Amino acid sequence: MRSLLVTGGAGFIGSAVVRTLLRDTDRSVTVVDALTYSGNPESLDAALESPRLRFVEADIRDEAAMRRVLAESQPSAILHLAAESHVDRSIDGPAEFVSTNVTGTFILLQETLGWWRSLPADRRDAFRFVHVSTDEVYGSLGESGQFTEDSPYRPSSPYSASKAASDHLVRAWHHTYGLPTITTNCSNNFGPFQFPEKLIPLVTMRALAGESLPVYGTGANVRDWLHVDDHVRALLAVLDRGVPGATYLVGANNERTNLQVVTAICEVLDELAPRPDGTAHASLITFVADRPGHDLRYAIDASKLQRDLGWYPSVTFADGIRDTVRWYLDNGDWTARVMSGAYRTERLGLLPHSGDAHV
Repeated sequence: MRSLLVTGGAGFIGSAVVRTLLRDTDRSVTVVDALTYSGNPESLDAALESPRLRFVEADIRDEAAMRRVLAESQPSAILHLAAESHVDRSIDGPAEFVSTNVTGTFILLQETLGWWRSLPADRRDAFRFVHVSTDEVYGSLGESGQFTEDSPYRPSSPYSASKAASDHLVRAWHHTYGLPTITTNCSNNFGPFQFPEKLIPLVTMRALAGESLPVYGTGANVRDWLHVDDHVRALLAVLDRGVPGATYLVGANNERTNLQVVTAICEVLDELAPRPDGTAHASLITFVADRPGHDLRYAIDASKLQRDLGWYPSVTFADGIRDTVRWYLDNGDWTARVMSGAYRTERLGLLPHSGDAHV
């Protein structure tokens, strides 16, 4: 698989994939990204200087653009990460999520199918379409148990419903047309270059500014945290060794309540960037009304990925959260540039708006 096409390659996870590919392999990469508010070429960092990188600003909903990119890049595989991905935004503006995640995936599949059918048999057999999705499609768990590849779909938000629909389309294009697709569903990612609307960078930025840290409900909602570098290694394992038609769940057994995550960030900041008045950053935590349809708990059983493809997570939550907070401390210029007024950390999802960002 010498030539890869990565959709959403200027986003958080996509840029991590591209940086890794260009740093650690000799593969060439074509990035397709519409550069919406959370996509930024600066996230590609040093990879932008690589002669093996081609960047195309285009929308996966643009049939002609996708047809042209496929013809020009001639990819051995596609990693499909382009998506709208913020639950709060989906509550207030579901149309864009349906348009990008469902219609966009449909158009990409259709254009890929037509191009793939034109290939000689050996290239058709070797081709892979890896669709990157979320554990949120499975809905909410109780206090015990984990999601597996056989868990039923029970999406709770417009975001997760749109991703569930895209998953079904990807599998249908494999079973109906033979397109060699693979689906992955991952837990919450964290790490450097994440747009500051998500929990960990948002809390870090607000705490540094001395602003309140609103936490939904009692902060008891649980997520399984996966460092983005571990996720990238999983995706490359799926790309190279995954079975067409299969699904693989990616998680790191790092379950934490939202309150535990916020408290951990505050403790790291107390050490690395203490407040001028000496008070603990945790004193900024406040509790607010819960988000509509807030799933209680997610947890992933990644044993299939471990057993079949030999992947295991390597980054602990404690090490990952410390390194991530330190990265944001060291890269304030990047954060300021990507935010640039287009997104002001306002809370989205509660009606009417409160004007604060909640987590």
